[in-house]
Amino acid sequence: MRTTLTLDDDVATLLSKEARRTGAPFKQVVNQTLRLGLIAAKQPARKPFVVKPMNLGLPPFEKVEELLEYLEGPDHR
Repeated sequence: MRTTLTLDDDVATLLSKEARRTGAPFKQVVNQTLRLGLIAAKQPARKPFVVKPMNLGLPPFEKVEELLEYLEGPDHR
């Protein structure tokens, strides 16, 4: 299909750089980039990685130095 497309300057620059980098024709780079973008847009969003805290039975510490002193002992210098 042949069509006219107006690209934003930044997009055109990125596509031109990719065409130079790969040695592929500009048309091929545009089609491949659109194809990858459309496929990615169909993918469901990933669930964010969540860290679940665990109670280790330690007293609360305000600074890392306090934790290190607690773990290593006061005489460890």
